[in-house]
Amino acid sequence: MIILTGAKGFIGVNFLVHLEQRGKTVIKIEENNYLNFRATFKKWDEVELILHQGAISSTVETNLKKIFSNNIEFSQWLFEKAAKYNIPVKYASSASVYGNEQGIINPLNYYALSKVTIDYWVQDNMDRFPLIQGFRYFNVYGTPEDNKGDQASPVSKFAKQVEETGKLELFEGSDKFLRDFIWVGDIIKIVLDNDKGSGIYDLGTSNPVSFQHVAECVAEHYFGKIEYIPFPEHLKSKYQTYTCAKKEWGDYKFKTIKEYLLE
Repeated sequence: MIILTGAKGFIGVNFLVHLEQRGKTVIKIEENNYLNFRATFKKWDEVELILHQGAISSTVETNLKKIFSNNIEFSQWLFEKAAKYNIPVKYASSASVYGNEQGIINPLNYYALSKVTIDYWVQDNMDRFPLIQGFRYFNVYGTPEDNKGDQASPVSKFAKQVEETGKLELFEGSDKFLRDFIWVGDIIKIVLDNDKGSGIYDLGTSNPVSFQHVAECVAEHYFGKIEYIPFPEHLKSKYQTYTCAKKEWGDYKFKTIKEYLLE
């Protein structure tokens, strides 16, 4: 039995499909039933793995009580259960903990701060687990992202815009914004099948590309046009201008955005 939080989210759905294809029994936990799960779940001795993917993931969320309850307090409670019952844990951290200082902890928003808080707790308690791995996901794209709204990857946002209007909107100066974009299928493979020990790992391609490059790939594939728009004031100082994962996965061949679009 595997406990999967965030099973209805973009990454969680991909984990769920993959695990069910492997014939695994999955207990699906969402934010709206955290309290019920805590009060009623008793079969800890049957759990072989906890895949903790659920979180309040909006980088502009300002409700501190909501962020603390979901991203910190519930995570610590779940991990305490894992330690008590000797259950391996694999959980989603985030590259947002680096802000604009790659490799240096420098969170720019409350979401990122909540993620690094859990990472620090894990580092302090790592020897209590048979295995605990945190993965600082970089910029994940893939399907299905239909229900993510503004939190969808630019790959999906741009594709949807072109399909609906024949053009996509791109912030001015996007050739200077570089991100480490990683396909969700690569996330699933690495998280589930890696042979590393306990630790907190960057999970990206280590090959960042600009938003301009993403827009050009999408526009070319869907025969669309690029329309440049001003950079929003509310994102200034809260927007990462560059992300690049540490190279931690050897010679693993990551899928490129062009390869993904051609599927």
